[in-house]
Order: sequence, then C-alpha cells, then structure tokens
Amino acid sequence: MNEKQLSQINFYFVGFVTLTIWSLLIWQYLHDGVPSHYLMQNPEFPELSNWWGALLLPVLSWGLLHRIKKRIINSPTESRSLLTKQVIISLVISLCYGAMLSLSFLYGYAEISLIMFPGILFFALFFRVYREEFVLGFILSMSFVFGAVLPLIFGVLIATASAIIYFIVHFIWSKVRTITEKKQIA
Repeated sequence: MNEKQLSQINFYFVGFVTLTIWSLLIWQYLHDGVPSHYLMQNPEFPELSNWWGALLLPVLSWGLLHRIKKRIINSPTESRSLLTKQVIISLVISLCYGAMLSLSFLYGYAEISLIMFPGILFFALFFRVYREEFVLGFILSMSFVFGAVLPLIFGVLIATASAIIYFIVHFIWSKVRTITEKKQIA
C-alpha cells in the first residue's frame, strides 16, 4: 500500500467513527438522554458525559491511524502488505476483546470482566498490545458502553503497563538467553 491509499483508508475510517458516534449520541439524546459515567462507579468523582466521545473518538482515531500509517510507510516496501494485515488483525482482535469485556460488565458478569481486564497484561508477555491498533480497537469497542473518556483512561493505563511488562520481560529473556549461550560455548 502506498501513502495515498493509507490516507484514504484513514479518512474513511475516521469518517465512519465520527458518523457512528454522532448517530449514537443523537439517538441517545432523542430517547433516554445521553448517559454519563463516574470513575470507579463512584458518584463522588466527577461525572463524565458521553458527549465527550463526539470530539474524542474522531480525534483519537485520526491521531492513532496517522501513527499506524507512518509505521507502515516507514517499513520496507516488501513487508508493508504483511504489516498492514497484522494491523488489521490486531485491530479486529482488540475490537472483539473490548466488546466482550464491555458486554460481560454490562450484563452483570463481573467475574468475567475482572479476569479479562488484567488478562490483557498476560497477553503483554507475548504480544505488543501497547501498539496503536490494539489501543484504538479497545477504546472504540468499549466506548459504546462506557463512553469515550473512561476507556481512554483505562486504555492508556493498560497500554503503559503492557509496554512496561513487554519490554522488561523481553529484556530479562534476552539476558537469560545470552547467559545460557555463553555457558554452552564454554
């Protein structure tokens, strides 16, 4: 894929996200009203309206997709196709994971959501779940249940923790492998 094609995909994707969130907010406004959420479900914390998603989700989508586009464009030409497929698969997986997490919480299966949320950190041992496509899919899928602000906060926290876990584990693994290779040579 070239830069023009990627820019066009970004434009359509951000347009789709914008149209979807605005349609949802208008529908909510005309029916029961646009809901608000509290951090940690505690009314003592400030109330966060779902209206923030009208601005936050398109801007976030554009920014993260721009970073993904730069990563693809800066990769070698022969690996762009594979990288694009990996990005799409990662986005779909994170969309599904976030949707399952949201639905388990929404329908009262707190045990499942309590396992799935920190389960992302387990996946961080093996995969780079701090990448933009994972974060974007996670935030987009959860924003329909929790609004945009709470998933953004949790997405940033999980991405930061995932990056720390991924790099520490792989640093330790490379040191252990180096030590074992030196012992085998000697």
